[in-house]
Amino acid sequence: MREPAASRPVARVAVDVPLPHLDRLFDYLVPVALAGSAVPGCRVRVRFSGRLTSGYLVERAEESEHQGRLAFLERVVSAEPVLTAEIAGLARAVADRYGGTMADVLRLAIPPRHAAVEAAAPSGAQEPSAGPPPTHSGTAAAAARQAWARYLAGPSFLAALTAGRSPRAVWSALPGPDWPAEIAGAVAAVAASGRGALVVVPDARDLAQVEDALKSAVGSGGYVSLSAQLGPAERYRRWLTVLRGQVTVVAGTRSAAFTPVARLGLVVIWDDGDDLHEEPRAPYPHARDVLLLRAHRSRAAALIAGRAMTAEAAHLVESGWARPLAADRATIRQYAPAVRTAGEDAELARDEAARTARMPSLALRTAREALAAGPVLFQVPRAGYLASVGCQSCGARARCGACAGPISLGGPDQPLRCSWCGRVTGRECASCGSSQLRALVTGARRTAEELGKAFPGVPVRTSSGSGVLTSVPASPAIVIATPGAEPPATGGYAAAVFLDSWALLGRPSLRAAEEALRRWMNAAALVRPGPQGGKIVMMADPSLAVVQALIRWDPATHASRELAERQELRFPPSVRIASLTGPPEVVSELLAAVPLPDGADVLGPVPVENEGPATTEPGAEIARFLVRVPSSAGTALAVALRGGLAERTARKEQGAVRLQLDPAELI
Repeated sequence: MREPAASRPVARVAVDVPLPHLDRLFDYLVPVALAGSAVPGCRVRVRFSGRLTSGYLVERAEESEHQGRLAFLERVVSAEPVLTAEIAGLARAVADRYGGTMADVLRLAIPPRHAAVEAAAPSGAQEPSAGPPPTHSGTAAAAARQAWARYLAGPSFLAALTAGRSPRAVWSALPGPDWPAEIAGAVAAVAASGRGALVVVPDARDLAQVEDALKSAVGSGGYVSLSAQLGPAERYRRWLTVLRGQVTVVAGTRSAAFTPVARLGLVVIWDDGDDLHEEPRAPYPHARDVLLLRAHRSRAAALIAGRAMTAEAAHLVESGWARPLAADRATIRQYAPAVRTAGEDAELARDEAARTARMPSLALRTAREALAAGPVLFQVPRAGYLASVGCQSCGARARCGACAGPISLGGPDQPLRCSWCGRVTGRECASCGSSQLRALVTGARRTAEELGKAFPGVPVRTSSGSGVLTSVPASPAIVIATPGAEPPATGGYAAAVFLDSWALLGRPSLRAAEEALRRWMNAAALVRPGPQGGKIVMMADPSLAVVQALIRWDPATHASRELAERQELRFPPSVRIASLTGPPEVVSELLAAVPLPDGADVLGPVPVENEGPATTEPGAEIARFLVRVPSSAGTALAVALRGGLAERTARKEQGAVRLQLDPAELI
């Protein structure tokens, strides 16, 4: 017969069950045998609905509000308190904001246990050292101050961090390779105040640059990096060093946003518009929102950083939550490359085809001149050879006769193939019968073939897909890269040409212009400054606001314009939108039963294909409803809809519904 522990015998457990109606803590008794190891934050196994289920012990109490009989904890999996009080509160806040469950968020926040790694060091969290803060070299500190001095509020931002205060800023980084060192300088300033820092970047390439900068700023033992590329054992080992307070500076990718950094003083997100920051698993949180919640709850400083600026970042500035951190116009001109467009009046007078040609004389002339000084970058929106073809005679786009998918050409000696079903097709046009084809969408491989002929004897390198180059030397070369795969060049590119800009601007997304500018600015930042001869040729209409933003290197004005347009259209971030996808009658019934916040608009239904929950039967009718509320009511909407889903799952009603807040594919 098991007896409960004499002190605090009640354990409140977050059970690993993602059903909405079970999204709460459950009380269990702590047996005497587990009284010492059942500490708050540890992993446990409990009997739940007749089955052994994993969970986390959140807290222990003297008594329970439950009037019935309590079951005992079955066992303590590990006495390591992996769920800290801060992360437990953060997980609850993220779940409420996105209409998810705490169990789903904890799966994202805490890595799987690796017993051998835990056993390699004493179990149980250690109190963070109260000794002197980490130091960094005087050279690194001086370099950080010099780099931040280029920004109007940079010195005061750095001084506030060093003094232990918590400023919040939206930072528009200057072009060039200095951004990792500038982030490391801010981290070092926070470390000097005895606090911890957390830096989140989109991918492994950015993480490697931040790691190199942190080595100079806080030393190789002063930080850890966390990413998906690490194996489970190594990742858990590094994560434990942070949990135990042995390291208080963390750099990582998306999931690192939940890392339990002790005495958190600064959160940083680089390039917050990158879609890699969006979590593809329920409840689909964005790393930026997770970090902003942490900064608010921990009273830490926040730095939302990037070369471009998102509408969400502009919203933070407009609301007064954050301050802008940017350079003045004279400094921008000193570091930004010179940008020209092929559609300028002077160029049209010289080349009548400048506005319509894919690669007009301005682009070829600029590249030829720049090759004498170093490598030249060509940005191409699509990978492959010919992503789409059409009829030379009538202009009709070639489509598959079986599924109506677009026809593509994988190479000069390959057959035409459907991009959807893979079926090999003939060359005859379905409209006029002609067998003459022309390229509609040209990929990186075809562009490399054309440029190889235009610049004989010049090395041509491609960077896209699985073949992304890490860097290129300073010697003359043509580099063709897709957006996001542009390799940095030693000393910077002498020039860059951005081809097929319409492909980025023509995406069916509210974020098309914002994303295009982000891609262009990230690539343009790899080019040498204008005073050093760096040039960019844009194949775009110079009258477009997004093109003017690149020419002036003014992301803040463009982001403010985007935000104003979204406020007028009532799109995020000025509002919150909930997407409910499932059988139309089920979603309608759910919306009728849920008390929606004041001012809520219900839009739809709109039929959708292959976007229902995984439990939806094949062939069933699926529709999407949108619910729109003011941003201040976003969390209330998410909680209300989750409550409606909880009632449905509690009654075991048929018909699954997927809930997602501010879905990226819709905006």
